[in-house]
Amino acid sequence: MPEVLQNIKDNLDEKLGSPITVIAQAGRKKTTTRQGVLVETYPSLFVVELDQAEGTFERVSYSYTDILTKNIDVNFGRQAKTA
Repeated sequence: MPEVLQNIKDNLDEKLGSPITVIAQAGRKKTTTRQGVLVETYPSLFVVELDQAEGTFERVSYSYTDILTKNIDVNFGRQAKTA
């Protein structure tokens, strides 16, 4: 694993169990915001358990390259929902 991706994984490992907000690119000028808890990290991806009010999926996973390429933005702590 390249050093930059390892640094991203190490930073997320320190935040296991923390509330997280993930803002993902969903197409042209569209984003989706999901809130939950960072529950697991694996060698190439991490798993977020979503709040029940977020929708039909209970868990969602993202790769560390999504953070590196800025396809997603990750914030820790509870964030106010934007419309």
